[in-house]
Formats: sequence, C-alpha cells, structure tokens
Amino acid sequence: MADGDRPTLTVEERAERGSRATRRLRREGWVPGVVYGEGSETVSFKVGVRDLRLALQAATAVIDLKVGSARPLPVIVKETQQHPVRGEVMHLDLLQVNLRQKIHSTLAVELVGSESAPGVVQGGVLEHVTRELNIEALPGDLPERIDVDVSGLEVAGTLPLSEISPPEGVEFLDDPDETVIATIGAPTALEETDAVEEETELVGEDAEAARRAGIEPGAEDEARGEGS
Repeated sequence: MADGDRPTLTVEERAERGSRATRRLRREGWVPGVVYGEGSETVSFKVGVRDLRLALQAATAVIDLKVGSARPLPVIVKETQQHPVRGEVMHLDLLQVNLRQKIHSTLAVELVGSESAPGVVQGGVLEHVTRELNIEALPGDLPERIDVDVSGLEVAGTLPLSEISPPEGVEFLDDPDETVIATIGAPTALEETDAVEEETELVGEDAEAARRAGIEPGAEDEARGEGS
C-alpha cells in the first residue's frame, strides 16, 4: 500500500498499438490501458489481470499508479470497457488527479433496504429510476458508490434526491427536486381494482345526470330506435 490506505498498481508502459496487438496482449494475460490528466502526457500501459482485479477490489477510489520505475501517481478509474458476456475488463482509462483539488465524477447508486420497504411488502413494484449521480469532491473523499436507503418507501411513494444526505465531503450536482432516485408503483391487482371502480363511478355519474334531466335509463336508446 502507498500513502496509508491507497493500493499501488504497478504497470508496464506499452508501445503496442492497434486492435491486433491489443488482442494478443489480452491472450497473454494483460489488460491494455491509458492514463491521462490535465497538463500531463497520455501514457499507454499494460497491466496483469490479477493485479488489476486486486486494485479494483480495494475500498478506495484513488489508486497509486506506478508506471515502470517512475514515482507513483494518484489516479482514479475514469472508464472501463468490459466484455459483454464474461464481464472481464478489456480496457482501462485512468485519470491522474490532484489530491488537493476537487473533481467532478459520477457514482453508481445502490438501493438498500428494499426487502423491508412497506410498499414492496404490500406487493408494490420498486423502480430504480436514477442509477448514477453527478458529484463533486476531493479525490480522497470519493466513495465507491452512493447507498440509498429505501426501507421507508410506501406504495405510490417517490424518493427524490432532496431527501438524501450526501456522504461527508461529497456534493451532489444534480437537481435535488427534479432527480428521482426510486419509486414504488401500486400492485397490479390494486391498479385493476381502481380502474374498475373508476369505470363504475363514471357509469353511475351518467345515470344520475340522465335522471336529473328527466330521462329514464334506456329511454334515450328506445327513442333512437323509434325514430329510425
């Protein structure tokens, strides 16, 4: 580990370019990647699959990247390209960061407590509306993800971002009132019952209106039949 809790990822600079070369690297157990940052030169590298897996499993957003014999650079994962079937990382983009300067990033949203939410217990359908949030924070304050507790959601309930407290050192950049994190829809059976009741009410209202106008139920249809 470097600097306390940060993992160190040691990689090798690579000169290989093109799809044929990267396919060969992957067959040999390497993952190709690049690291870039404001005011710094983009460097292409390759890293062992196992070393990369261990670094990504660490409970920290910042990694110390060591390219060959150069001094470690604090970086964050900017983007990963994954195999559509196997899920393994095919390419890695890293961003060099200044630990004293706040950055904008996106974090995944994970819903917790859904099993005990009253709306779910009553048969409602939980919908995860917003799966990523835009945030601002110092690199060292970046959490792995944003955990959102939905255990209090009722049927037809909505959880906006305004009701969520950000982790310490993190600022949400999305509109707090317009951004909906999750909702719970009414159970299907309840929706069908409401629809039937609404239709019955409309029929009742039409009959009442006819009585007030002095028209007996069915009289209007009989009148049409006589006149035809």
